[in-house]
Amino acid sequence: NCAREPRGAGAGHGNGPAAPSHARGRGWDAAGCGGMLQPWNAAPASLCGSWDQGTTTGTDDGQCGGDGGHTARTEPGHPQGPSGPPRSLQELWRRSRGGRAPPPLLFEVSSASVVSERSSKYVLYTIYLIRSGRADKAPAAITRRYSDFERLNRRLRRRFGCDMAGVAFPRKRLRRNFTAETIAKRSRAFEQFLSHLHSIAEIRRSAEFLEFFLLQELRAAQRLTCTGLYREALAAWANAARLQERLGACHSGRFLVTLAGLAVCHQELEQLGEAHGCCEQALQLLAAQDSHPLLAPFLQAHVHLAWKVGKDKRRSEARLQELQDAGLPPQPPSLKECLIKEALD
Repeated sequence: NCAREPRGAGAGHGNGPAAPSHARGRGWDAAGCGGMLQPWNAAPASLCGSWDQGTTTGTDDGQCGGDGGHTARTEPGHPQGPSGPPRSLQELWRRSRGGRAPPPLLFEVSSASVVSERSSKYVLYTIYLIRSGRADKAPAAITRRYSDFERLNRRLRRRFGCDMAGVAFPRKRLRRNFTAETIAKRSRAFEQFLSHLHSIAEIRRSAEFLEFFLLQELRAAQRLTCTGLYREALAAWANAARLQERLGACHSGRFLVTLAGLAVCHQELEQLGEAHGCCEQALQLLAAQDSHPLLAPFLQAHVHLAWKVGKDKRRSEARLQELQDAGLPPQPPSLKECLIKEALD
């Protein structure tokens, strides 16, 4: 029986856990920034909408406004994120222009490598997310193994049993898992699997689908930031930003964490203009959210950076004063402190 259960009924349905109380009300969390953000698929009205929702905050191809999100500045000899897309992807872009109604997002397994560790051996697949009909300046890519795809398939079938009934998934094999033929077949099967999932609006907006693409990348970027590897962290945050832009997930609170990571890394690398730009973008998204726990840290960072780069800081100073008059703690956490404390789960 595929009759849908009412939204929010049952543990396996709904849009994930409710947002923390301090993210919904006007009160401030004086204890810090842990758990500050909303679920993956919670969509505050003031943030970017996804292309299937029919909102006016996103572009007509389902992506967030702008030319592909934030692109980190890198020095010569320090490429950001995965290497540039191979020629096969460029040919795919050219071919995709020929169709009347190309899909808004293409998934391409560009490479697969066999990894041998002490106790295990597995294949690591590199997947590019490509906006159909145009060549992206910088790639958005992830690396995943079969068990990651299998976990996603299992979680989605538990929650979206009817929608997943027609979605094919490659079976696990007992032998010949590492032959070129098996790897090639699985690569094509994974492309079709992700494309099919993305074509179902409810699934592509789900926490399970977004976590598959974003959670590992955000955690890796956060770890690099916490250990002071800011150049590597900057590349990781920039790739995470491109992934969210491709997936139409800039409405998620995780995009604000990504902007915080970019701002912190740019500032640590003395790229103050870029850091200032990240803060401005975040404050535009937070324009109608007076109680968001990241608002004060972004305002503080924006005031400091605007002074450094010679930009106007009066508006941010005035808004920060309004928050202090409304009961903001005297010493709110810095943007970097919030970023380090945030639990990405």
